[in-house]
Parts: sequence; structure tokens; C-alpha cells
Amino acid sequence: MTDKDTATTPARVVDYIAVEKSETFRGLKRTHRSFVFPMAALFLVWYFAYVLLAGWAPEFMGQRVWGDVTVGLLLGLGQFVTTFAITMGYVAFANRRLDPVAQRIREQLEREEAGR
Repeated sequence: MTDKDTATTPARVVDYIAVEKSETFRGLKRTHRSFVFPMAALFLVWYFAYVLLAGWAPEFMGQRVWGDVTVGLLLGLGQFVTTFAITMGYVAFANRRLDPVAQRIREQLEREEAGR
């Protein structure tokens, strides 16, 4: 066995700046932001509304709905439900809209790196 047999062909350098400026990648970022920014804004409004209600409307938050269950407790549990719902929605969105495009970009970069 010679050194020539064990040597590998060096990988080509990928121009990641060109990838970042490509319309496909920019579209992927736009699509990602079209979900993340509005959803984050809505959740933050919902979260701060809960915090503000707890601080400035304790009578409202302390109203009993049934038994020892209060409005504040239900809204607090709603925070958890909302978090899980947003997460599930994002996973579905990413699987449907982001991952296929990201996979195409990845495959293109791997082909370029391999020199094909």
C-alpha cells in the first residue's frame, strides 16, 4: 500500500457567503421569520398580559371558577398549553415548509463540496 492509496481527495471549499446571499436561502429565512416573529410577539403579549393581570388585578385573578380553581390558575395553565401548542405548530410548520428547502440547500452544498 502506498501513500497515494490512502490519500483522499481534498474537499472543495464552499462559498457560504454566496449561499447566504442566494435567493433560496433568503427565502428560507423569510419563511422562518414569517412564523417565528408573529408567534413570538403574540405569545409575549399573552405572557405579559398574564403577568400584568396578576400584579394589577389580583381580585380578577383570584375569582373562583369552580371549587378552588381560580381564573389565575386557569390562565397560568393556559400559558403551558399555549407553549406546547406553539411548539407543535412550529414543528409541523418546519416539517412542511422549512425542512424540505433546507434539505435541498444541504444537498447542493454537499455536491459542491464533493466537486460534483
